[in-house]
Amino acid sequence: GIREELDTADIPEPLKGPGITLITAGLMALAFMGFKGMAG
Repeated sequence: GIREELDTADIPEPLKGPGITLITAGLMALAFMGFKGMAG
């Protein structure tokens, strides 16, 4: 899934590892909040 994509993506060195993981988790949280808003 997403972790495999991040392993092969061209990510700047300071963001590799936990940094990009936290950014991705935040974006996914925003997406799910948007889905929640559409439903109710």
